[in-house]
Amino acid sequence: MIKKQDLIYGIRVVVEALKSGQHLERIFIQKNLKGDLIKELMYEIHQSKTPLSKVPAERINKFTKKNHQGVVALISPIQYSNLEHLVPDVYERGEVPLFLLLDEITDVRNFGAIARTAECLGVHGIVIPIRGGAQVNEDAIKTSAGALNYLPICREKNLIEAVDFLKGSGINIVSCTEKSDATIQEADFKAPTAIIMGSEEKGISNELISLSDQKCKIPMIGKIESLNVSVAAGMILYEVNRQRS
Repeated sequence: MIKKQDLIYGIRVVVEALKSGQHLERIFIQKNLKGDLIKELMYEIHQSKTPLSKVPAERINKFTKKNHQGVVALISPIQYSNLEHLVPDVYERGEVPLFLLLDEITDVRNFGAIARTAECLGVHGIVIPIRGGAQVNEDAIKTSAGALNYLPICREKNLIEAVDFLKGSGINIVSCTEKSDATIQEADFKAPTAIIMGSEEKGISNELISLSDQKCKIPMIGKIESLNVSVAAGMILYEVNRQRS
């Protein structure tokens, strides 16, 4: 259930919210809307990297019966970070960067659990895609035990471009995947590192795996072939800390 205080609506209201720097979780626009104000809204959405869904009028009306003008936005419960600013900040503090990239992990509770572990184990930020990732909502924050209020979250339009930026910043890209012969104990995590975790259903995309500097898997001896992704993230982050300590 969406709370009324979590919503804003009306074209001009949403435009001004974006211009002011308000972080919005997602914007819903009624299909086939046109006009100069809609063009301005689309420009601000593009500039802010805010997720957008074009939906039928019936979907918009489910949010509110008031004069929404075909535009409704969900207010984000967190402030998103800019990856291009965050990475230099970590280096300037004299710390060894450690990032997580989540490829199509859509389960809110898994996302929250990963964030909780990441914050506890010194991750500098989590990178998620604008599309195809878990929504950052009250359930995610609750599952994270409040970690999402402290841990920087970077929302990127394209994870491939994010990986290219990280590689260009001297950060080693490691994919945690069963498509590897090497184990997490064999990987080198002492260098600046960004770890990619994929969904339990699809795993990490082939494009991202091909860009990785290293691939590694969690060694298992049981009959079940996969771990819950939040548990797997905890295990690999523990190994990072073990190597760096």
